[in-house]
Amino acid sequence: MKKVYSNPVQRGFFPDPSVIRVGEDYYMVNSSFQYFPAIPISHSKDMVHWEVIGHAITNNEYLDISDIKDSHGIWAPDISYCNGMFYIYATLRLNGDGKRDNNVLRRQLMVCSERPEGPYSKPVFLEVDNIDPSHFVDDDGKHYMIIAPGARAVPLSDDGKYVMGEPITLWPGTGERCPEGPHILKKDGYYYAILAEGGTGIGHGINVARSTSLFGEYEPSPYNPVMRQLNPDEEIQRAGHGKLVQTQNGDWWMYYLCGRRNGGNYTTIGRESALDPVRFTDDGWFVVNEGKGPSKEQLVPDFETVTYKKNYFDDFDSDKLNLEWEFVRNPALGSCSLTERPGHFRIWTLDGTLNEIRAKNTLVRREEEFNYEASTKLEFYPTKNGEQAGITCYYSTATYARFSLCYEQERKLQVVINRNHGEELVAEVDNIKEQAIYLKVVVSGLTRTCYYSYDNENWTKVATLENCIYLCDEGVPDDPKRHTGTLVGIYANNGGCGSRIPADFDWFKYENRRDALC
Repeated sequence: MKKVYSNPVQRGFFPDPSVIRVGEDYYMVNSSFQYFPAIPISHSKDMVHWEVIGHAITNNEYLDISDIKDSHGIWAPDISYCNGMFYIYATLRLNGDGKRDNNVLRRQLMVCSERPEGPYSKPVFLEVDNIDPSHFVDDDGKHYMIIAPGARAVPLSDDGKYVMGEPITLWPGTGERCPEGPHILKKDGYYYAILAEGGTGIGHGINVARSTSLFGEYEPSPYNPVMRQLNPDEEIQRAGHGKLVQTQNGDWWMYYLCGRRNGGNYTTIGRESALDPVRFTDDGWFVVNEGKGPSKEQLVPDFETVTYKKNYFDDFDSDKLNLEWEFVRNPALGSCSLTERPGHFRIWTLDGTLNEIRAKNTLVRREEEFNYEASTKLEFYPTKNGEQAGITCYYSTATYARFSLCYEQERKLQVVINRNHGEELVAEVDNIKEQAIYLKVVVSGLTRTCYYSYDNENWTKVATLENCIYLCDEGVPDDPKRHTGTLVGIYANNGGCGSRIPADFDWFKYENRRDALC
């Protein structure tokens, strides 16, 4: 019996997928926004199961996003392979507030490596003020950066590092709003321009046009949109921003972003990466999933299944963090350590609270499902008002929940939420013992419940947070940019009191609740 897989295939905050095949291996990159290291790189052998193998930018000195606003930073990377070299292009979305980079809104960057996992070269910047670059090499060997709005071709040098001419519009799109995420595919004498249109929310989609010449004229596909969710009641929505890949067997597939609804149209997990089959028609066009929109279940590609062990438990015994972890913006070097106290991840408290961009050393990993548990063992001995450390369910500086061991006149636990640029105390527990403590958050749909224990067996509930719609893209209408998703992890800071004391995390465990997997 033929096996099936469930979409999305790359679950959690993995938006804007770009995928290539090299031999029998598949590589994916995704947007990382304000998180660091930047641009996760994943690997698959069967197109369905993915493992993070590296990041395109891991050196703090290569990319300063320490003051980048929420949902700015790295947008829509593209990975390509040419003459033994992997290239990754991406947009660096700046603040545009006049405080840096001459008020430029967007720059493009490129890194390259002979190895897909890296290390990658120091980024070079291409001064093109738009978004969503992809890399296209024509049959004559000329390199182009294809960039929005619509599909525009920017001539590049032979090494892909320099802009060699003005952008040339190939296809502006169908006229729908936000024509972005462009890719050019050449097949059987046709250049196919593939565009995301309709915006990244509900109604997102993919349209296609083709031409026998790179520079047009392009004819829109009669099958447009080739991808869009037309049923508002389906769980998978926001399907768009896609790229085609051909298997070693000659079949074609499309990877695209999507968002799963968590009670209403709330995308708490963030935008993810899905996969559906492509069929080229007799007249040379293509359709995705036979024009039925995103599939919830699909027959697996014709390969042997290869799964990977997920890093759901980190005992911090290694001298390196596992690749599932991300810092919120650049970490403060010298203020967190895996070796200062072996077997622990130590974070020293610094100025800057979770609702401030300047906060450092907040360490998080992606939520994968609507239902999961996250727990940790913490040793932390605060003595000044403001000192805090614990677990956070983090979307941005504007919206998060924190479950903290802290000092406010005495040692205590606090559950605090930030629904829209302001902290609210939900619950607190006084007279917390001077010893290690276990903290746990249990997530069930839009509900999050906080527990503590002194022995990791007997748990006491502190608070239940209902209807956490603020931990999603859509839950705060007046927040200008919300493109990421909720992550969960650990943090420490001093609340502005100026102290520097250690918070020692012995381990961190993430566990999806299998009863709710879709």
